[in-house]
Amino acid sequence: MRPIYIVEDDDNLRELLCYALKNAGFESEGFPGAEELRQRLKNTLPRLILLDIMLPEEDGLSVLSALRRLEATKDLPIILLTAKGAEYDRIKGLDLGADDYVTKPFSIMELLARIRAVLRRAGDETPREAVFSNGALTFSAERHTVHVDGQAVALTNKEFALLECLLRNEGLVLTRDILMERVWGFDFEGESRTVDMHIRSLRQKLGNMGKIIKTVRGVGYKLEANG
Repeated sequence: MRPIYIVEDDDNLRELLCYALKNAGFESEGFPGAEELRQRLKNTLPRLILLDIMLPEEDGLSVLSALRRLEATKDLPIILLTAKGAEYDRIKGLDLGADDYVTKPFSIMELLARIRAVLRRAGDETPREAVFSNGALTFSAERHTVHVDGQAVALTNKEFALLECLLRNEGLVLTRDILMERVWGFDFEGESRTVDMHIRSLRQKLGNMGKIIKTVRGVGYKLEANG
């Protein structure tokens, strides 16, 4: 499977995006700037590029314009990562041929949805449906369904995203900060008790299967296997 390329000079954000894409079933590679991207493109073309506009040395719009002039990359799906309020850059990016844009700060779930939408429009197949089974609980990301003992469980969008994040990282301890970043967005300014409230509600709705969500005191939460 061809990877998704991430061009982002913020090391922490780039690593987080690579990790999130891996968990969602995508291969990915990250680059801090345009030159590193160009060198990699000489060997392998990606499925899609996530391209930050605010890059050092050469901005993302210039990179986008250059890619659209090349025969090999003129139709390559590209999503721009733009700063909040940078309307001119977003409009110019679309005029230059960007397929979509996502405004920072953004949630991982929104970004993944946009990536899948762009790939569908490009005629590219999305990863296999993410289906998780843990004891009496079954979860389908593509169908957006959760069942416990065969009975459908109605969750809010945030509860669903929270459960998916825990399932994809079964056995790993996720801090409240990590959960807030991946479910609510990078600069979510709510208090940590927001995560606790959603965990409490999620446990209640899952009934007997709520016990698989364990509290790690002073750290966060993890999901354990149950049969």
